[in-house]
Amino acid sequence: MKSLIAAGTLAVVFSAPALCFAQQASNEPLTRAQVRQDLVDLESVGYNPFGSGDATQYPKAIQNAGNRLATKRLAAAKNAQSTYGPDSTGSSESGNPAR
Repeated sequence: MKSLIAAGTLAVVFSAPALCFAQQASNEPLTRAQVRQDLVDLESVGYNPFGSGDATQYPKAIQNAGNRLATKRLAAAKNAQSTYGPDSTGSSESGNPAR
């Protein structure tokens, strides 16, 4: 009985990495255009990819920029849900036609 439990445990332990790898393989790689758009989005919230030349600040800087971008996107989504009707970016004029 103990050997059956041990064999089952070993089978689970050795099959777990294969199952995890199968889940990761389903992700599609990013296209060049998507990577460029991500960089433009990060720069729109103040991220500087060249930074101050201090490589130790990279992880903190990119995480902070990612948080600011997520906040910006959330605010834009809330604004889009709270508005009603089409954009009001058009213009209008009133009065009599010119003679």
